[in-house]
Amino acid sequence: MTGKRALVHVVDDDTDHLSALADLVGAAGHDAIGLSSGKEALAAADQAAPDAVITDLRMPGLDGMALMAALRARGHTMPVIMLTGHGDVQHAVRAMRAGAEDFLEKPYDAAHLLAVLARALETGAARRELLRLQTLVQAREADTILGESAAMDALRKRIAALAPLDVDVVITGETGTGKELVARAVHAQGPRSDGPYVAVNCAALPDALFEIEMFGHAAGAFPGAVADKIGKLEAASGGTLVLDEIEAMPAPHQSKLLRALQERQVERLGENRLRPLDLRVVTTSKSDLPTMVRNGGFRSDLYWRLAGADIATEPLRAMGQDIILIFTHYARLAARRYGRGLQDLGFAERRALLGHSWPGNVRELKAAAEAFALGIGRAIPVGADAAPLAPGTLAERVAGFEAREIRAALERFRGNTELAARALGLPRRTLNDKMNRFGLRN
Repeated sequence: MTGKRALVHVVDDDTDHLSALADLVGAAGHDAIGLSSGKEALAAADQAAPDAVITDLRMPGLDGMALMAALRARGHTMPVIMLTGHGDVQHAVRAMRAGAEDFLEKPYDAAHLLAVLARALETGAARRELLRLQTLVQAREADTILGESAAMDALRKRIAALAPLDVDVVITGETGTGKELVARAVHAQGPRSDGPYVAVNCAALPDALFEIEMFGHAAGAFPGAVADKIGKLEAASGGTLVLDEIEAMPAPHQSKLLRALQERQVERLGENRLRPLDLRVVTTSKSDLPTMVRNGGFRSDLYWRLAGADIATEPLRAMGQDIILIFTHYARLAARRYGRGLQDLGFAERRALLGHSWPGNVRELKAAAEAFALGIGRAIPVGADAAPLAPGTLAERVAGFEAREIRAALERFRGNTELAARALGLPRRTLNDKMNRFGLRN
């Protein structure tokens, strides 16, 4: 925390000691807030989490130990320093085992307390940075565009080709096919990747709040507007604005949005000046926008303003063996997150995964993978929800499985039979015979 003022909550029911300790912490260069009870401290932490808490152990109501437990239960990870006037070793051990950063006996040496506080702030800052990096890594793992099929390879190439260009992009595809992942990839690989990524769910935006949310307002623009508010368009300036489910936007809002995008300027409500916008707009839709334009359901001028380029996402049922790969990926993430071991997929489970039609696409697959990792419920859809994979005799079902595996290998290696045979563990001649038998020749 060197060079930065820390926010420190000081908690004690003794008002004289509370005032003196808050002054001491403030004199050390921190922002100290004095709180006279554990309940008051808990409420203050929920409003604005401090960088550290110094609390008396013995207080009526919510004492220091109960306060620390309540903070942890609500997800707060800041270091907590305990103070007591009783010098009880058992209390000290109990507090440290419960997660206290340190334990000081009253009366304490002021310099020692400030040294303990400085060390706790450094530890807290390091802990937050580690958590931030872990969250970033996990988010990147979870947001990976997976798949070895020709369709997924084509999608990655399309993103790589369009992302560096300064054009707006429309992404279309069924619900749950990863349109948001594609939008994030376009942002991350684009020229404004260092700027903000702001997503707006057009289907959930109330009509009455459209202009306020999108354009912002000035203080005093209407009753209750006590301060300036920045809109989504301004918030995304320098980065990417994602308009999710754009097809749900009512026609009157479409015209207002069109003007702002055409001029790349926005005027806040209650203000008489235009603010410039420098942003990329990425739009997602589960509907066929050109058809909506032809049927009068969407403004043609807005569509052509948004559609500098387009990207289509494929439904999961068209991904073949990628279904197994994606399922395993999300199952591993869930197992790691919950500290569980992960069992291998058996033949019957692979068959069920490949036979299911996945109407919810990747969203449904991810939920099934997490349930499989946790061993809860009916993780993998079977029965009425599953499309029959290979009806008939055992020999016919085995032949169907072989055909799918061979087709996937050929697709993976772009038709190179030598590489496919090596991956399948088959002699090349045997692979050629099977390809002929299953009709897999181009």
